[in-house]
Amino acid sequence: MNRIACCLVVLVVAALAGCATQMGPAPSGWTTLLDGPKGFTENWQVIGPANWRIVDGVAQADTGEKGNSGYLMTRQTYGDFVLHAEFWVSHDANSGIYMRCPDLSNITDRNCTEANIFDERPDPTYGTGAITWESPIRDMPKAGDKWNTFDITAQGPRITVVMNGVKSAETNKAHALRGNIGLQWAQGVVKFRKVEIRSL
Repeated sequence: MNRIACCLVVLVVAALAGCATQMGPAPSGWTTLLDGPKGFTENWQVIGPANWRIVDGVAQADTGEKGNSGYLMTRQTYGDFVLHAEFWVSHDANSGIYMRCPDLSNITDRNCTEANIFDERPDPTYGTGAITWESPIRDMPKAGDKWNTFDITAQGPRITVVMNGVKSAETNKAHALRGNIGLQWAQGVVKFRKVEIRSL
């Protein structure tokens, strides 16, 4: 009798486990490209003179060649996606997230699409929160000396940028429809601690 009872208990537990598996949350579809040091070597490559590395658990660049940007570029290319990034910059930093860069030997804000991070841009028209050359910003948010978020949606030629929960820019004129994603250093201190992507 005890043996039969034990078998029944095992069967019930197995059935419940199966139900729990079926009823659990579906995969979200998000891929973590960077989470502190996780993914830094596997998912990214350094292009240009900036000293991208892991410092205190986050990806950081703070020196390079004046007037010559350095990038942390994805090893893979992406087309339509939603991107979430958490970043910290010094008040004088010049940075940005470059999207769909079609040519890693010629990375510019003219052939890639850039969500800009540049509080002290001499012409603030395309400063922090703007899409450089495509979507100017009126009331520019300040990113300096604090952690911020970018949530970027790229679908066909349309790109939308949301900074710290507020839409800051959008355009229907993406410069390319597929390419690598890059984190830019041009001056100051630039840190990224998390970057996640979901294909559309």
